[in-house]
Amino acid sequence: MRYSPPPSWSSCAAELIAVAAGRAPAETVITNARWVNVHSREVLPGTTIAITAGRIAFVGSTPPDGLIGADTKVIDASDRFAVPGLCDGHMHVESGMLTVTEFVRAVAPHGTTTMFVDPHEIANVMGLPGVRAMHDEAQAQPVNVYVQMPSCAPSAPGLETTGQELGPEDVAEAMAWPGIIGLGEMMNFPGVMAGNPKMLAEMAATQIAGKTIGGHYASPDLQGFHAYAAGGPADDHEGTREEDAILRVRQGMRAMLRLGSAWYDVKAQITAVTEKGLDPRNFILCTDDCHSGTLVEDGHMNRVLRHAIDCGLDPLTAIQMATINTATHFGLERELGSITPGRRADVILTSDLSSLPIETVIARGEVIAEDGKMLAEIPDFTWPEVARNSVNMKRQLTAQDFDIKAPDGAQSVRARVIGVVENQAPTKALEADLDVTQGLVDMNRDRDICQIALVERHRATGDVVNGFVSGFGYDVNCAMASTVAHDSHHMIVVGTLKSDMALAANRVAEIGGGIAVFKDGVEIALVPLPIGGLMSDAPARDVAGQAGKMMQAMQDCGCSLNNAYMQHSLLALVVIPELRISDLGLIDVTKFEKTDLFKGNQT
Repeated sequence: MRYSPPPSWSSCAAELIAVAAGRAPAETVITNARWVNVHSREVLPGTTIAITAGRIAFVGSTPPDGLIGADTKVIDASDRFAVPGLCDGHMHVESGMLTVTEFVRAVAPHGTTTMFVDPHEIANVMGLPGVRAMHDEAQAQPVNVYVQMPSCAPSAPGLETTGQELGPEDVAEAMAWPGIIGLGEMMNFPGVMAGNPKMLAEMAATQIAGKTIGGHYASPDLQGFHAYAAGGPADDHEGTREEDAILRVRQGMRAMLRLGSAWYDVKAQITAVTEKGLDPRNFILCTDDCHSGTLVEDGHMNRVLRHAIDCGLDPLTAIQMATINTATHFGLERELGSITPGRRADVILTSDLSSLPIETVIARGEVIAEDGKMLAEIPDFTWPEVARNSVNMKRQLTAQDFDIKAPDGAQSVRARVIGVVENQAPTKALEADLDVTQGLVDMNRDRDICQIALVERHRATGDVVNGFVSGFGYDVNCAMASTVAHDSHHMIVVGTLKSDMALAANRVAEIGGGIAVFKDGVEIALVPLPIGGLMSDAPARDVAGQAGKMMQAMQDCGCSLNNAYMQHSLLALVVIPELRISDLGLIDVTKFEKTDLFKGNQT
């Protein structure tokens, strides 16, 4: 079965009017509901909701005669709240380690009926064909999955090498595809501020198409934000402080507040509304990155809503930030985001607005999930075979590939070290004095300094870039390798023993992409991600189980960070400060330039 959106309003307007006027029975009627009206921000008891052609025909307390016919399906809400289906305003499907189909199967029971996805992960690996495959898979879902055309592949030109590149001509082509809603997050904010012709051309193509430009301004220095805002981005999810949210809204943008698996950025910013009193209409809740374990165990947008409410936000305001605010931002206010006539019939029935148990989920007029169980049957989607052959390494690696040679004659070195920050995307640019043994720089496990390597995996160059990282807390012989390495998605290897680093890297290459953890020369966790080295087409619960074992393996190696896997996967993200690693070397993201591993004179 292939799903398709409900008919356009214009094609079924007569039918909707006939139902609302009492001249024709509805296909489905929800009775005895407490209507959460996100336009007026109020709850109206004793409401009847009539649905026809996948859209809402009537909502009110005095339904017309003839609304219920012999074939009408009646759902008694039993005084439960009727809430619009939840919208995720910015997210990456690939971060769930799942295909679109499996992602939908995982999140629809949690009440997510609309997603705005930016597939820039698969774009960096496969280019435009990868984006097209995800777009086509999105079109086949029983919920609304809109795709933002990736804007930055590579995200930082000259500082990394991706598997494929995208340009203005690709953006212009994609804008004509039916499921493209706008341009994905414009991560090259220095390029926008400098007036880079390529970035401006991509944004121009989006504006000509009348679609929305996504933003990404990751610098804590807000002086340059005005130039970025002038370039055209309409939203930004990279804020981590109250002043970030305030500035974005004051500059005419939507502040997207994210709660992902590892990003806890809602609490610090929501005070712009709860304490400073800013207009909540310009605030949107999103997830950005959620791995499969979070989706299966904790939820999706319902989790974000509960968290925002726990942070002091009024439940009705929180619901607005995950429904009508999002729809309005993308120009879809007349299509979705509220339970009002003409809109797609995306409805959640819940018995409590604060704890938000998702008891019934209706999408496009059909009950697709109840009590946490997916009822809708979604056809499997077959990805092209090229997607399963994305790990191209020149050779098997050995421990010697991870040797870091010291300057001639040095007995110790002053090294730059990437510092992991728990629950946030930015890293710290640290420095440490490290010993040298037989010409090679030593790690220092006692000081939580181990090695990191980026292994080129797109063009089989055989290049390995080595450096140091701190913050994982590994205290045994171990290593973890992953082909999920935002955004260029080479292979990141972090470890305390070089031989284990080689074993983990070779194992990941052997399975065609994924994650492997080794301890004392033994494999203790494996997550196969054969599609682009990023995603699995296995069920979410299976992938979550593998991911759970992987995270337990990290803990068994001494790591106590919350969602440390997400921190591992972002160590090559060369658009977020302060220090990162790429296939071209160590990158100072405060200056957007390569920097030396060693600092100053060595002794």
